Amino acid sequence: MNARATVGRNASVRTGRAAFRRRRRLRAGLLQLISVGVGLGLGLLVPEIRRGPVLPSREVAELLFATGFGVLGAATVIFSVLFLVVQWAATTFTPRLTLFRDAPIVWRTFAFVVGLTVFCATAALAVAGREHVSVVVPVAAGVLLLLLLALLRGLLLQAVAAIQLAPVLRSISERGRAGLDALGTSGPEGTPDLPHPPDPAAPGSPENPDGPAPDRRPLAGPGPAPRGRFGPGPERLRSTIRWPGAGAVLQRVDTGRLAQAARAANAVVVLRVSPGTTLRYDTTVAEVYDGDLPGSGVLRALETGAERVFDQDPELAFRLLADIALRALSPAVNDPATAVQALDAMEDLLRRPVPPREGPREITDRAGTVRVLVPLPGREDLLRTAFDDVIPAARNSPMVLVRLRTLLQDLGGTDHGATDRQLAGRLAWVEEELDTGFPRLRDGLTGEHGERVGRPSPTGGDAGRDRGADGGGTAGQEPDGR
Repeated sequence: MNARATVGRNASVRTGRAAFRRRRRLRAGLLQLISVGVGLGLGLLVPEIRRGPVLPSREVAELLFATGFGVLGAATVIFSVLFLVVQWAATTFTPRLTLFRDAPIVWRTFAFVVGLTVFCATAALAVAGREHVSVVVPVAAGVLLLLLLALLRGLLLQAVAAIQLAPVLRSISERGRAGLDALGTSGPEGTPDLPHPPDPAAPGSPENPDGPAPDRRPLAGPGPAPRGRFGPGPERLRSTIRWPGAGAVLQRVDTGRLAQAARAANAVVVLRVSPGTTLRYDTTVAEVYDGDLPGSGVLRALETGAERVFDQDPELAFRLLADIALRALSPAVNDPATAVQALDAMEDLLRRPVPPREGPREITDRAGTVRVLVPLPGREDLLRTAFDDVIPAARNSPMVLVRLRTLLQDLGGTDHGATDRQLAGRLAWVEEELDTGFPRLRDGLTGEHGERVGRPSPTGGDAGRDRGADGGGTAGQEPDGR
């Protein structure tokens, strides 16, 4: 009989959510702590140098105190820039855009400011009781100050780039390409689909013949699986793991840790949620087959947070690009050229090979036995996120409709797993919007390009871009020249 394992609220403290939060807090404060320790150590060691010319210690101490307290103003600059860029990105692009907030240079610069302040204060106190001090002390403070200025320059340049459209689209595209490459070649943790080499100590191996042989029964149960379901047959189900806490977003899955826990319990864990999914109370997170694996062992491998991240969520890049296009097409903004640029970035991502995945990613242990199944988005999911909200929003923008039409036609000429059904329905939708809102423009495009417009380009990119440029140039004109 199948048993349902529902983890209670009191057990949430022991789940992976709390553990990962502690790790994130540790990572956020670790760099500042290291900077404080380095600044304290240098502040005690540098004044002990006796070589070189000497200076009066009183003047050097005053210089160090003035530098240390003056540097604290840089922290105000850092957070002022951070607030400005975050607010700008939220109102201009999308509130889900957190690239600058999470940029390493922001927190590295702040940590350097803290470390330099501690160094100056410690060195000033160390030389206060002396008559003379080596010139190395103020020179060291000056060198550190120059390094801080270099970091501030890089921070400001990145802040300027974070409020401009082209650098933002490029950053989103880079992270989207990385996620799509991982989706096509590996699992969420970079685990290849190929089985690992056999573990010599694994039960049932030639080196350990007395142990039980690993379970290599087929994962699919008898008969066709219900739509949206995958994994072993229902007769092998041992427990169902449900989310015990408040609503949160699944950010990452530690598949390596989860596979180890499943191997220790001789179980198969089938996740029912993928990174980027919002978990609500009592949501089914996973199902455990064959073995008895406690719910805490599964939940510890899940990292959750308040928002989506790029690491294991390739669909996030399409969501951000679609958000930018939708905001540009809103009546309050009415900037179709920005939407076209977002569609250009989408096309670059959609041209990359993405499997039309119907099943999950299989994660194996060292013995080659499947232990974890993780659902991942397929090409239909990416197309839905990229187009299904933008097409109706563009019904009053001929420029964007022409770009959508060209984009879908060009994708039809590529061999990256896009089926005719997936693209043809959306292309017909765009054609219908053009026929309804801009019939003369539609007739002009057909008459100008002939059959080359009516079917996908066999050569792909260059022809598609030429058609997009021609279509964009005629979007504001009727065929009679008005």
